[in-house]
Amino acid sequence: MEAVRNGETAKLGLLFERHHRALFDFLVRMTGNAMAAEDLVQDVFVRVLKYRSTWRGEGRFETWLFRIARNARADYFRTRLQDTPIEEAAQHPSAAPLPGELLARERQVARLQRALMLLREDKRELIVLARYRGMKLEAIADLLGIEVGAVKVRIHRAVKELRDIFFQLDESPSWNTTDSVGSCPTT
Repeated sequence: MEAVRNGETAKLGLLFERHHRALFDFLVRMTGNAMAAEDLVQDVFVRVLKYRSTWRGEGRFETWLFRIARNARADYFRTRLQDTPIEEAAQHPSAAPLPGELLARERQVARLQRALMLLREDKRELIVLARYRGMKLEAIADLLGIEVGAVKVRIHRAVKELRDIFFQLDESPSWNTTDSVGSCPTT
């Protein structure tokens, strides 16, 4: 980043290669929309180039980059109507799972994604940064401008709320299962 700040803009490609996947992962989990996340990743790197003179070299580059990503996401949804989140279950292939196990796993992942998208944005962001991105508590505290203790408490509460939402989501079919055997589903 020092080179980019000093005018070697060709080095931005190297930064893109190193960080675009992490940004995409963060943004797709925050928006629930892969196309919006792709647009936002591009916007983040345009902003990195535009605001390169603001990089002071203090702290971690990743924290500065994710601060730009947070701002870009906020601006994106401030100027556009937010689409309904697309449930994009993460693909985690395992060693030869049984068909029933694979289906159950896909349902659990989809259910977790739905639960994550039902969380308030600030809580979802904490979980994505800490659990999915593996960002250290100190980095999250720096990014959000709060104390590390506050980050711990907020993450704990967000995870508890996510767990509650996850278990409240109904996996059963949309018809009444208490009807007599052989009855048709009701709509």
